[in-house]
Amino acid sequence: MSLGEIGATASHSVLDDIIRNANVEPNRLAAKDLDRALSYAQLIDDTARISAGLVELGVSEDDRVALLIPNSVDFLAAALACLWVGAVFVPMAVTDPTSRLERIVADCTPVLIVTADEDATSSTALRSVRMVPIHQLRRENRLNLGTRGSIARVAYMIYTSGTTGAPKGVQISNTAFAAAVHSTAEVLALSGATKMLCVSPFHFDGAYANLFPTLVSGGTVVMRPRDALLFPRLFFNTVSQEEITHSGFTPSYLRLLLASRQLSELADSTLEVIALGGEAFTVADLRSLWSRVPALRVFNRYGPTETTIAVTNVELTPGMVEGGRITIGRPHPGVSFVLVDEEGQVVDEANRTAELYVGGVQLMDGYWADPVLTQEVLRSDVVSGMTLYRTGDLVYRDESDNYFYVDRADRVVKRSGVRISLVELSSLISQIDGVVSAACVTFDWDGGLGIVAFVVTDVELTDVEVRRAARELIPENMLPDRIERVATMPLNRSNQLDETRLLAEAGLRPLRPISAK
Repeated sequence: MSLGEIGATASHSVLDDIIRNANVEPNRLAAKDLDRALSYAQLIDDTARISAGLVELGVSEDDRVALLIPNSVDFLAAALACLWVGAVFVPMAVTDPTSRLERIVADCTPVLIVTADEDATSSTALRSVRMVPIHQLRRENRLNLGTRGSIARVAYMIYTSGTTGAPKGVQISNTAFAAAVHSTAEVLALSGATKMLCVSPFHFDGAYANLFPTLVSGGTVVMRPRDALLFPRLFFNTVSQEEITHSGFTPSYLRLLLASRQLSELADSTLEVIALGGEAFTVADLRSLWSRVPALRVFNRYGPTETTIAVTNVELTPGMVEGGRITIGRPHPGVSFVLVDEEGQVVDEANRTAELYVGGVQLMDGYWADPVLTQEVLRSDVVSGMTLYRTGDLVYRDESDNYFYVDRADRVVKRSGVRISLVELSSLISQIDGVVSAACVTFDWDGGLGIVAFVVTDVELTDVEVRRAARELIPENMLPDRIERVATMPLNRSNQLDETRLLAEAGLRPLRPISAK
């Protein structure tokens, strides 16, 4: 079967666009890790051979296939092969505790677990499912490919703990996937000249905002092991050696790079664009970045996992953040934003903070095997004729119809009658001279609410000096109860701030369970 014949059998999807690129420019480099580099033609050939192996093992449409593979070309080919046969790929983190992996597998009951090698795990519970190293899936004859999946079917399922503490599977259709990928590619103006460095781990859907938009645009994705990239020197070396033009990651990862004091090296590099997403960041973070790399184009992206990767992508400029706020922009085409107040009424006026509900083409298909929780968050009783996802995020809209993130609803705390946004408090403390970054977290203070500010400094500052400077910016009744200086902000498995570790190392107990996307 030729590439042309393969492409002719498909309905429009992310996979179809990648096949199209293989037809148009087969020799263009598509994906590269430390071990393999594949052109578009080679990537599609590898995908086809793995697809044949999946079909031979009995995988069919709507089956779940777990991918226990680190960031690599192998992960990409396995994910595309699942899309090819209409199966649902379920990424799992190789760094996750075995207990979490076992809960995910018990919940989604995959027909197969694809691994990087034979020694992926010794867990009896995991090995009770058929486990196959990816090299054993590749077949010489790629004609036995099975039926291509419908674009209306579920493409992948991401497990996220959210505020419940228990893994829950977010089902994303091919339709929602394609909409998010194409909108991101268009806003970032990705092309065949794009060289994207993928930083985030592939079990985290933030990585898909870099990986798939680049591939549908005909560009090249460069991958490195997630743990290795926690050493900033490897990031800078990779940008230089691979002539990287684009990258995207969490603000916490940006702070890791800022703390390395090496970020100015990017000023003379090929890097043109970075996109930040997955959590809130401050104007101070942005100004620190631009002070070191003035010409760098910076995009802010926003979107809960349940709304497919990202529902906004907006380019930021210094003039846009003069007021101290960072916009998340406007929703993608086909996506609707609705603000709802505490009484459940739709908010139409500008500059009024309310909870964001999201509707439109990028909505998830629901949580796997949990119709009750799905009904709680996918609401049809807010606006007639619309299904909306209740995000739990507080935002407001300005007169120009740009939206601004304020905080999580459950992270706006009330103390002595005063409402305090932990994001806002972190932003104010970040403005102190000598403070590179700050993160405010609640903790259990003798059974009550305490707020601790963790700060990274680039000069010698005592806790007393930080508090004295904070008093000049922040009202007394909003000041943190404790200041803890740390060498760096640790990251969790999704490259977001590891609040649990920060509290533990400070000898503090969380006020409530720490959530993780």
